[in-house]
Amino acid sequence: MTPASAESSDTRYEDLLRKRLPPVLSVIAGMVDVIGYLSLKLFTAHVTGNIVIIAAQLVYGGPPRMDQILAVPVFVLAVAGVWITAQALHRRGPALPRMLLLIQFFLLALALIVAVIYHPSADPSGLTADVTAMIAVSAMACQFSLLQLTMRRAPSTAVMTGNLTKTVLAFLETATERQPLVADAKRQLKSTLQLVVGFFAGCLVGAGAVSRFGEWAWAFPVALAGVAVTLVPREHSAFNRT
Repeated sequence: MTPASAESSDTRYEDLLRKRLPPVLSVIAGMVDVIGYLSLKLFTAHVTGNIVIIAAQLVYGGPPRMDQILAVPVFVLAVAGVWITAQALHRRGPALPRMLLLIQFFLLALALIVAVIYHPSADPSGLTADVTAMIAVSAMACQFSLLQLTMRRAPSTAVMTGNLTKTVLAFLETATERQPLVADAKRQLKSTLQLVVGFFAGCLVGAGAVSRFGEWAWAFPVALAGVAVTLVPREHSAFNRT
C-alpha cells in the first residue's frame, strides 16, 4: 500500500468514527453525568461544574466534599493513564478507539457492580460513593481522551455550551441567504444538533432510570458503552484494501 492510499484509508476510518461515535458517546455522557449527580451528588462527566462548586463552597459554604476535590486530579490522572497505556501498547490512530471504548465499558461496569453491591447513594459523602464517583470520572476521562487522540477537531460530548452555540449559529446561517460567517453550516448544524439532543436525551433517560431503578441505573450507560464498542471495526485492515 502506498503512503497516499494509507492516508486515504485513515481519513475514511476517521470519518466513520466521527459519524458513528460522538452521538452515542454524548448520550452516555449525559447518562453518567445525571446519574452521578442524582445518586452521588457529583458531576461525573462535567469537570467544569465541579470546579465551579469547589470555588463557590470555598468562598461561601465552607470546605468542599472530598469527592469534589478528588474529581479534578483523578480526571487528570486518568487522562494521563490513557496516554501512558496507549504509548506502552504502541496503540495510536486506528488501533486506539476500540481499546479505549473497551476500557470505558469495563470502568462503567465496575461502577455498576460497586453501586449495586454497596449502595453508595445511601451515603453520598461516604467512601463507597467516592470510589464509585471516581470510577465514573475515570470512564469519562477515557471517553474524552479517545475523542482527542483519534479525531481531529474532536467534538465535545459532555460540555454542551460550545455545541449549542455552534448549533444556533449554524441554524441562522442555513435559515438566511446572507453572506455566510460559518463554513459548511449545514454539516455543522447536523453534527452539533445530534450531540446536544443526544446529551439531553441521555440526561432524561438517566434521571428516569435513577427514579425507577435506583443503583441499577448504571446499567443503562454500561449497555450503551457496550454498543459503542461494536460500532468500531475490530480490524482497521478492512479500510486498507485497495
